[in-house]
Parts: sequence; structure tokens; C-alpha cells
Amino acid sequence: MSDMPDLVIAQGTIVNSGGRRRAHVVVRGGKIDQLIDADQPVPEALRTIDATGQLVIPGGVDGHCHVAQVTGRFATLDDYQTTSTAALWGGTTTIVDFGIPRDANETPLEAVRNKRSLAVQSRCDVALHGSVVSWDETVPWQLEQMAVEGVRSVKMYTTNRDSTMADGDTILKVMREMVRLDGLTYIHAEHDSIIVDCTRQHAEAGTIGIEHLHLTRPELAEEISVKEVLAMAEYAGAPVYFVHQTTPGAVDLVTEARNRGHEAFSETCPHYLTLDESVYGSNFPEWFACCPPMRSAKTVAALRDRLATGTIHTVASDHSCYDLSQKRERTDDVRAMPHGLPGVETRMPVTYTAMMERAGSRVEDFVEVFAAGPARINAIPRKGIVTDGYDADLVIFDPTEERPVDGKQLHMGTDFSPFDGRTLSGWPAVVISAGCVVVSDGRFHDPGPIGKFIARNGFRSHQTTPDGTAVLSNA
Repeated sequence: MSDMPDLVIAQGTIVNSGGRRRAHVVVRGGKIDQLIDADQPVPEALRTIDATGQLVIPGGVDGHCHVAQVTGRFATLDDYQTTSTAALWGGTTTIVDFGIPRDANETPLEAVRNKRSLAVQSRCDVALHGSVVSWDETVPWQLEQMAVEGVRSVKMYTTNRDSTMADGDTILKVMREMVRLDGLTYIHAEHDSIIVDCTRQHAEAGTIGIEHLHLTRPELAEEISVKEVLAMAEYAGAPVYFVHQTTPGAVDLVTEARNRGHEAFSETCPHYLTLDESVYGSNFPEWFACCPPMRSAKTVAALRDRLATGTIHTVASDHSCYDLSQKRERTDDVRAMPHGLPGVETRMPVTYTAMMERAGSRVEDFVEVFAAGPARINAIPRKGIVTDGYDADLVIFDPTEERPVDGKQLHMGTDFSPFDGRTLSGWPAVVISAGCVVVSDGRFHDPGPIGKFIARNGFRSHQTTPDGTAVLSNA
């Protein structure tokens, strides 16, 4: 049996969130075996990739994906094979999906186990968030069992009345349970009463079509909800993570809480960094149906400033794979159409381009929000860093190469992209997942359903373990 490494990536510039170095990356058995300074000879290997002049970064971790999701009468058109393939095409090697109950008949634990059963078809690694809609006496046990099975976060919505919305009592009780279980509370923060009233007024005025989406969900609804949830989280001593923040005011509220010593995190999405509300006046406004909606150009610019200063901690896709036929069923009423955008494949180039367009931005900062931060905050072991002992999840790319987005040539299982026609940099040239080259030379080399389910560590125990290898402690 050969003792040679499986793979060596030679002469690349390795960029982690904490710095960079030129080195050879030696891979054995799906792990990074060692890094060797680039001025040393290239070790012999079963396969060698020359990365001269290119950057080598950790594979992306997308902490916010919806795969095979059913919401009301709409179901996304993807499955784990499709979405994981698209993720790998886009340089993401780990996705985190949500087990959200389809209706009142499915329990939170059943929803998680259902998603885990579907994930056996994944081509990349998968972790899961749970979700709670309403409280009953079984919820504490269900959350304990999720933690035992490696699901250490729970998402709740402060809006979507009569669907996925959790009331304040439920949110506070779940937060306390997550503290007990060393977990993390995820929050979709929009003030339901404000949104319901605002949409009702627009419906009465006849201005409820997709071209009015941005007017029906005001910035205030997001910010007041963030403020209210932060108060509950601080009261309970619960770490809290806000998904898809769209306004600088929402991010600033999280920053202020962190300055008071509270564990709170801000996520945003590529579309909120690059698209503004003018898209609802375009020829195809249905391409941009998502909640929260796009904001004003001034707000987008300020949000990008927050990203540049490091007060936004992660950029996630919020991937939701509907197609245009679904979007166009009810463009006359935003309350009746499916919201969510395909984005797992374009997260890397859109985010990279948005960040590098700002003078003084560093690739290290991109790596932090694309891979290292999501892995660390979500307590995913051995991900997000190019270093000895970590999973050999790697992306090689030329930072100067530019490509246009062609939605019809992407691989997400839908027929459009909100970024169609935009020229972007930061596209992956080679993607390596668990030591296997899955993207190279413009082709996908299907590894089959080899993606692993990743059991996550406890939130606080992981943050205090520098190498991210803390043992999962059962609840």
C-alpha cells in the first residue's frame, strides 16, 4: 500500500481569517495532514494540483439553507442531491439546513429527523437547526434529544402568523432551554403586528402586488423586533443569532448588545448587500420576492459599511429554491406568493465581489464571514480553517478572474438567479470536499452521496476550544 499522500495542493497562497502564508497543503484520508512552507520541495502524492498564483481558502460553510422545504401549499423544487451539488459548484462544502415543522401535526423532533433522513443523498456535509413554533410540555425533552443527536440550535420566527410564528412566551422558554443545553437560538426578526397592519393597509389601497413588497415590510418592523428579542435574550442569558439582517440599525442593536457583554450575532445575505428596492420597479420584480425585502440604496450602502467594519459576523445564502412559475402564480398579492431566493451557488462570488469592491477590504475578512465565522458560531467541528487536522474542505481560485452570472447555467434546480447578468469575481476554480476533488476544469465530478451529517458541539464549549474539536457533550 502506498504511503504517499492522496493529494497535494502546491505553491498556493493559503488565506485563513487570521492571516495568510504560501504553502503546500498535504491531504490524507480526507483530512489536512500538514502544511509545508512553499520554499520546501513539493511532496510526492497520488495527485498534485499546482495552485501557483491562486488563493487557497477553507471550503464555505453556509449556515442558512432551506432544502426540500414545505411552507403552506408551496414546496421548494430541490432535494439534497441538487442543493449539495450546487453548493459545491459555489465553493460551499458544508450546508446547515432547518428542520421546520410542516404543520401542527409534525413535532420539532420529527421535523429534524425527517430532514436528516433526506440528507443521506447529500454530496457535501450537512448540519441541522431545529425549529419550534409552539410550546408544550414535550418541548424540553425534544430539545434534549436534538442536542444528543448533534442539533444544537433552534430557529424561531417572530412573524408569519398562523404558520411558523412563535409567540413571545415560546421564544423565552426555548431560550432558557437552549442555555441549559449549551445551544444557540436563531431568530427571524420582523414585528408581526406591524407587518400585518401594514400589508392590510396596502391591500385596502390596492397596492399589494410584488412591485410594492418593499413598502409592506418596513425597516422599523425588523429593528423593533430585534430590540425586543435582544431584551428577552439578555434577560434569559441566552446566546442569540439573527438571520438575514437587512438594516444598519438592526446590526447596530446587536453590536450594542455585544458591547454590553451579551453573546449576539448578525447574519446578512448576498442579496441584501448588492440589490436595492429599485428591483421591484424592474421588468421582473418576482425575481426578488423575499422576506425581508430589499431596502433602499442608502440602507444597502450602510449595511455594506457594517460588513466592512466587522460588525456583521456571517454571510449566508438563505437559499430557497422556487422557480418562476411558482413566483408568478400570485404576483398580484405578496401575501399569497412564495418568498425566498436561490443563492447557495452564488454566495461566494457575490459576497467576495461586494467586499473586494471596497478599498482596504481583505480576503481574510471574506474568509471570516464565508467559512470561519459560520463554522465557529455554529459550533461545527474541524471546519472553516486550513490547518493540520481539519477536514480537507478547500477552495482554489484566482481572485482576478471574472465571470458573468447566467442563471440558466447554474445548478440549483431553478430557472433564474437574482444576480443574472452581473459580472463577478471570486468564482471557485477547484473545490475539494473531504479530500475529494469535486469541481475542476469547469466540470463536476460527482462523488455520490458521501456527505456526512455533522453533529455539532455545544455553543459555549466550542467557543472556548481553539481548534474546534471539543467532544460533543450529551444533554
